[in-house]
Order: sequence, then C-alpha cells, then structure tokens
Amino acid sequence: MKYFVFVLGVLLVLGFALKGTFTHEKFDSKTWKSWVESEEAPSLRWDMMNSLRKSHQLKGKTKQQVLQLLGEPNSQSKNQLSYYLGYSKSGVNTATLFIDFNDENVVVRFFVNQG
Repeated sequence: MKYFVFVLGVLLVLGFALKGTFTHEKFDSKTWKSWVESEEAPSLRWDMMNSLRKSHQLKGKTKQQVLQLLGEPNSQSKNQLSYYLGYSKSGVNTATLFIDFNDENVVVRFFVNQG
C-alpha cells in the first residue's frame, strides 16, 4: 500500500510540474496565419505545433501548399521558409519552425529550432 501511495504521489507531482508544458491546442490555419504575438497569446503557434505535425504531413507538400496552409513566413530564402512560434508556456524559450525545400519546391524536411 505504501508503494501505491508513493507512486500516486509522484504521478501527481509530475502532473502538476508538466501542466502547461504539453498543450493540445488544435491547429487552425486561419488562426495560425492571423496570430500576432501578445501577452494574451504569446505561445499560440508553439502550442499548435503538435497538432500541425499530427494533422498535416508537411514533408512532400509543395511550397505553394505550405504557403496556403501557414501563410506568409517571417523570413524566407530560395529553399527555406521560417515561421516564428513565439514563447513556450514557461516563457523562457522561443522557437522558429524551419521548412526546407528541394529544387522542385517540395518539402524535404522541417524542424523546430529553440532559442
């Protein structure tokens, strides 16, 4: 019984410690495109990343399809688009989504760089 209470206590502590770290904000293209970083929504894009990865297979999409889905990037080069994600829930980290394209303008990889 002591072991059960201990494990339950550890799980509760972990649950409270991780609260807000993992979000389940559903990806919405219109909301993503219109997001402006603010005190009310500093991490909205960051919060949508898990849903975006699960609901939209970015790898293999054309640049036009990505632009239609995510809107204009914060910066771009010939073979890369980048989207600022804002602050994490902890308010310490910021991140940027990078999407790399091949010479045929098809996504070959994407990654989030925290900084």
